[in-house]
Formats: sequence, structure tokens, C-alpha cells
Amino acid sequence: MVRNAQRFHGWIAGVGTSSGTRIVLGHWPRSPFGPFGDVMLERADGQRLLLAPSRRVADFVAAVYRFDRVLVVPVTVEAAGRHWHVTAGPLRMRFTTGRRGALGLLLRCVPAPLAARPAWVALTDVPARLMPGVRTRGSAGGGYREWYGVRDLRGITTVEASWEGRDLGPLAPVDPPVRFGFGSSPRTPALVRVVTTVAGPPGSPLPASGPASGRGDL
Repeated sequence: MVRNAQRFHGWIAGVGTSSGTRIVLGHWPRSPFGPFGDVMLERADGQRLLLAPSRRVADFVAAVYRFDRVLVVPVTVEAAGRHWHVTAGPLRMRFTTGRRGALGLLLRCVPAPLAARPAWVALTDVPARLMPGVRTRGSAGGGYREWYGVRDLRGITTVEASWEGRDLGPLAPVDPPVRFGFGSSPRTPALVRVVTTVAGPPGSPLPASGPASGRGDL
């Protein structure tokens, strides 16, 4: 494992809506914070928001990524098969995944220890770059580095989302790419299972294991 690093095991869902809002959900059953969920949201006007379940999570995520506004709000993620339900402060979202395609079936064959190795992630970064904005490794700033080991992939077929009670419109591509960090989620809405490794700069504090809010374990 990379020195001065910790790992997050879970899922990332990226969707766009016809209103121009793009939403990236993180669902982390296993993490240095315990289980938690967080949401990164970019509005049509380019404003980037983080919705985090605790100040400790918010401070860490905001150190790794870039946001214009950070909200500490209750975040709940519930998954029942292909159907997901998310509440995060003013955001309400439901989405449904489709069948696993050939790429998803292939990724499921990759053993978890291999998927998390930086050398393997560097190899997968080459084909990932064929998709606009997508990267599997890089730095968002602040001296932090990240590696995304992808273990599964499903397309997202429907979404219902609202912000402060206002409907955000039907499913749309994640376009333009989101600008929270070094890469975007795929343009085609998708749910991916990942092992994320985050390495801080020398001497930087990393989170100690402990409980945080969240529901569900997949």
C-alpha cells in the first residue's frame, strides 16, 4: 500500500439532469470514517457544492477536492437491488441501474487486492482516458493523490432528483464534465464499484477510523 494513505471501499454514481445539474454520489460502507455517504453537485452555472454528513468528513473531502460551498447535512443512502434512494439536506434523489454490460462483467473478474494496486490503476488509466474527462489516478490539489480501482460498472437508466423541492429534470449526460477534482465521472450516467486510495502529502493528517453517518452495505 502507498505510504501515508488510506482506502475507501464503496460505490460512486454519476448522473446529469436536463436542468444542467450534475450529481456525483459517494456511498462508502468501508472507510477510515466508518460507513458514510457524500454528494458532490455542480449546478448549471458552475457552482460546485459538497454535501457531507459531518464536519470531519467535510473537512477531509474539501481538502482533497475543490468546492465553492460546503454544507454539513444528514446524508442517507439506501439501496435495494437496482433501486437507490438518496437524501442529503436539500437534495432528494432516486435512481435505477440497468443490467451489467460486458465491461461490468469483465471488471467483476478483477480481484479486489489487484484492483487497488497503483500499478494496476495506472494501467487502466490508459483506456479510461478514451472517455472525455475520465481518469483513474491523479491529484485534485493540496498535495493529495488518488487512485480509483474499478471493480464493477452498471449504467443508470432513470433518475428523479429535486433541490429544495424543485425538480431537476430527467436523466441527461454528465456534460459538461464536473470540476471537483482531476477527473469527471463518465459522460454516460453510471454506477461504479471502486476501491479508492487517497494519499496525503508528507506529514499531512489522515482520518483515523471511527463512526460516521450512513446506511447500507453492498
